[in-house]
Amino acid sequence: MSGATSIEWTDATWNPIRGCSRVSEGCRNCYAESVAHRFSGPGLAYAGLTALGRWNGRIEFVEEHLLDPLRWKTPRRIFVNSMSDLFHENVTDEMRDRIFAVMALCARHTFQILTKRPERMLAYLGEPGRRSDVMLAAGDLAFEIEAHVKYPRSMFPKNAEVVYDLGADRDECGCRVSSNWPLLNVWLGVSVENQKAADERIPLLLKTPAAVRFISAEPLLRHVSLEELLSVSGIGRYLNALSNAGVDPGAEIATRLDWVICGGESGPGARPMHPAWACSLRDQCVAAGVPFFFKQWGEWRDHRWDDPDNKPHVRLTRDGKDGQILGSARDNDVWMARLGKKSAGDLLDGVQWHQFPEVAHGKA
Repeated sequence: MSGATSIEWTDATWNPIRGCSRVSEGCRNCYAESVAHRFSGPGLAYAGLTALGRWNGRIEFVEEHLLDPLRWKTPRRIFVNSMSDLFHENVTDEMRDRIFAVMALCARHTFQILTKRPERMLAYLGEPGRRSDVMLAAGDLAFEIEAHVKYPRSMFPKNAEVVYDLGADRDECGCRVSSNWPLLNVWLGVSVENQKAADERIPLLLKTPAAVRFISAEPLLRHVSLEELLSVSGIGRYLNALSNAGVDPGAEIATRLDWVICGGESGPGARPMHPAWACSLRDQCVAAGVPFFFKQWGEWRDHRWDDPDNKPHVRLTRDGKDGQILGSARDNDVWMARLGKKSAGDLLDGVQWHQFPEVAHGKA
């Protein structure tokens, strides 16, 4: 399943990997898991990848979709593995090398990668010689593709010409697709549903080599403070977190995030998002000059109690743990109505926030 998508912050999805498993509270109502289960019967795309309605941890490399981005001539933002996690423990480095090789060959596109496993992302991209492995994989792909009529040489961007000049011994110098590493057209992000996830995942993201680093706070299940990460001078708490995670805080580290996505949960079992949580993230980003993208409210939206349509209502407290509904009224309580994703919309205080990082496109 690759191609057009309804995800608002990207133009297309690309799924050379299928399969996953749950790692945290943000996975409870995983849309990808639900889709995979519907197509898990014999002979279908996700056969053998779910059990009892849940991911079973098996991974499948989808060779037939590996080269999809080469076919797309119009530059676009591409969400990589919307139906999996590129850094799942059962995805091999050889698989990742081939996927990064395609991204190196497609400098016209921007690739957006999200993971809940930043420790594995850091280990992969921080390994000495990774660039060489990716470039060699790019050379192998180019030679394989040149032999197939449906993937002619004209499909490759100009910066792939040197791949075809690779010598018989295939040394690294002859396989240089891009002089930039990390690749400038690859954005790396982590999913963050609450403060615990932020404290554990973002420090590792900041340590990982990347052209652009972002977070997706969707589903946002509680208030998250990012002020230390949105300010160039305020990263002290996260340096301590790195040290506690066993990562050397003295090594090179990014000093801020480049982009923040925020959204509520949709689908069956969706949990409501307090407006104060989303507004706080927006205000933090505005104060720091960091692009903010509000994707959606999800199924629930703050709403008056005397709803003429008699929609289901719940009272949500600002400090409700992981979005749980607490019974007694307090300050900052709001009534949330289950309006459905479409009716709830994507306006925050009446404004649509669809900001993106300002980066050079197609220069990798």
